Amino acid sequence: MSVARFWRKQINRYNIVGTHCKTCDTHYYPPRNVCPKCRRDGDIESYKFAGPGEVVTYTIIHTAAEGFEMQAPYALAIIELDEGPRFTSQVVCDPVEVSIGLRVKPVFRKLGESGDKGMIYYGTKYVPDNDRN
Repeated sequence: MSVARFWRKQINRYNIVGTHCKTCDTHYYPPRNVCPKCRRDGDIESYKFAGPGEVVTYTIIHTAAEGFEMQAPYALAIIELDEGPRFTSQVVCDPVEVSIGLRVKPVFRKLGESGDKGMIYYGTKYVPDNDRN
């Protein structure tokens, strides 16, 4: 990826950006070019999700993949955003705190490092939303 394209894509790297069909009022993540419900009649627009949601299901990772050994055990969950889409994310807390129906909110966290120089990359993880549980 060119340097210019990398910087243009920052909004997608550091925000939860999907699409919204104005015709049927359905939200999608990841972004779609065409609404699967409305097809050609759909009017798709870019949409930045607020982020809060709920744990639909989860698993506790005890044997982590290479590079994540220091984080184990940790919780991976399917999060359903308040707007409707679902995706997988880590829930950052004591794994015993995670349960189905747990309200969560997004936080900006380190995801990992890559390359010889250890370039750090960041993204969205989730934490329990104690104000809404």
